[in-house]
Amino acid sequence: MPKLENKIEKIRHSLSHLLAMAVLELYPKVKLGIGPVIENGFYYDFDFSKTINPKLHFCKAKLARIIPNSKQIQNAKSKNPKQEFKLTPEMLPKLEKRMRELIKQNLEFQKKIISPLEAKKIFKDQPYKLELIKELQKAKQKISIYETKPKTLSSRNETNSKIQIKFIDLCAGPHVKNTAEIDPESFKLTKIAGAYWQGDEKNPMLTRIYGIAFESKQKLDEYLKLLEESEKRNHVVLGQKLELFMISEEVGQGLPLWLPNGALIRQIIEDFIIQKYLQNGYKLVRTPHIGSEKLFSISGHLNFYKDAMYAPVEIEKEKYYLKPMNCPMHLMIYKNSPKSYRDLPIRYAELGTVYRYEKSGVLHGLTRVRGFTQDDGHIICRKDQLEEEIEKAIELTKNILNTFGFKDFRVALSVRDPKNKKKYLGSDAMWEKSEKALAKGIKKAGWQFEREEGEAVFYGPKMDIKAKDSLGREWQISTLQIDFNLPERFDIYFINEKSKKERPFMLHRALLGSLERFTGLLIEHYNGAFPLWLAPIQVEIITVGSRHQDYARKIYSQLLENNIRASISDENLTVSKRIREAELKKIPYLLVVGDKELASSSVNVRSLKKGILGNIKFETFLKNLLEEIKEKK
Repeated sequence: MPKLENKIEKIRHSLSHLLAMAVLELYPKVKLGIGPVIENGFYYDFDFSKTINPKLHFCKAKLARIIPNSKQIQNAKSKNPKQEFKLTPEMLPKLEKRMRELIKQNLEFQKKIISPLEAKKIFKDQPYKLELIKELQKAKQKISIYETKPKTLSSRNETNSKIQIKFIDLCAGPHVKNTAEIDPESFKLTKIAGAYWQGDEKNPMLTRIYGIAFESKQKLDEYLKLLEESEKRNHVVLGQKLELFMISEEVGQGLPLWLPNGALIRQIIEDFIIQKYLQNGYKLVRTPHIGSEKLFSISGHLNFYKDAMYAPVEIEKEKYYLKPMNCPMHLMIYKNSPKSYRDLPIRYAELGTVYRYEKSGVLHGLTRVRGFTQDDGHIICRKDQLEEEIEKAIELTKNILNTFGFKDFRVALSVRDPKNKKKYLGSDAMWEKSEKALAKGIKKAGWQFEREEGEAVFYGPKMDIKAKDSLGREWQISTLQIDFNLPERFDIYFINEKSKKERPFMLHRALLGSLERFTGLLIEHYNGAFPLWLAPIQVEIITVGSRHQDYARKIYSQLLENNIRASISDENLTVSKRIREAELKKIPYLLVVGDKELASSSVNVRSLKKGILGNIKFETFLKNLLEEIKEKK
């Protein structure tokens, strides 16, 4: 678990403990999982399999505010039979209410380092905690607990019983010192979901309760409004309404089908970025969807990445795998012919479809799929070219993302842990040069970056570009990774000025990431109202009457001749109905033509974003339209 440095992270972590306290009061037999901090909030996992209905258990719940091994709970008798229990969303407000009551009692969080024996004694009735204790023992890590209780344990009268508020959890922390630091109105429990213990589908399915939390009620309310707006922009919903893509059970989960409108948008994106790559010295390559077992053994994927790969198919007694990445095949293309130092740099680009195993529970529309087309690029260069190639790759990334409307970025530079260099490939000189080159390229682009020590993968440093969309939500889009591993595994080299073999530097570059995910992002970023250059239908022509059809077809032909995507509306509907339908389809421009427009060779223009623009000569409208498309506004 990452270190929690900010106060809000400590607040969120503390709220997860308070959630566990509230759940235990209602359901004393519940088994506790873990309760970490996540983006904008927290969650806690519970096993309710031994729990009975709370209404039947009300008397027992009233007896104590304490962990399940309370003598009061153990001695309580219930005549009610055991029955299957499922937590429902209707219970969340009750849990919230109890959490607020706990916050107002100014409870303290106190950390203690204890022995494994003490820990096992405390959590003897909590199997998931006992499993974590064993893992900590195996890793030779310290075992710590947090007690949540009043500074001086006090009693309060409830149904003539004196009850102590105290909770103990296995936790590394940190937490706030006192619940007085938490605004009781600044959090909300949001949903219930299923989650396998430790993310392994072979383990029991637990119930996960999610919450969001902020420094104040105002910030919470702002975030809830953002969630409401985000739901309106859900790309899965918009994708259906605008007929962009579909998911078919017969085809399979995580395998989207592109409908005509969506396929057209995707093709426009592909044509645009390929043109950009060719203008920037990239060479297009194409590779197959499957590769031999031998290839992925050389690359190391079968040793280190097999869990993300699908089972092989056997062809003439040889095993083949759906490729999870394009890079091994790009390196085989590099090795196809000898390379001199004069041939470098070589920049390969491919929109290559890859396949990675994803559990059904995490699949979501276009943003989490099992087969996706990666905007993949690999740059192979000399040591003296590394800095310039990084700068060019970053500048190209910035230019393309700006064109799609992204202006606000945050960059993370992942470097190795300076205290544990042995677990990383490559020499100190290679790492230092690579890290400096990445940092310089980021600064030259005018971006700030956060240096994240220990976050680099073992084979090289990397940078991740995260962009904010129109709602201010952050999406990770682009990655630039330096790789010391694959050049070694595939034994790639070039002949240097001294006629000797030399190992080149290799950069992985995914500018848009996957086209599926990026398109899903764009749908939400634009709320389905794509800019003119990306819109599947750019102009719709609406006739007032049948006598205007010939004029409409003439305009339609001129638009097509200028490569403008146009359509003529259904004459069987009223004009107002056709205008409304076109607006729901989010078509950028509507041209209404009647007697006046026919007589003056004009069109009555309605803009989706600017409203009614009025009567404009068709030639003028066409000229303005072509200019707007060219500028990609």
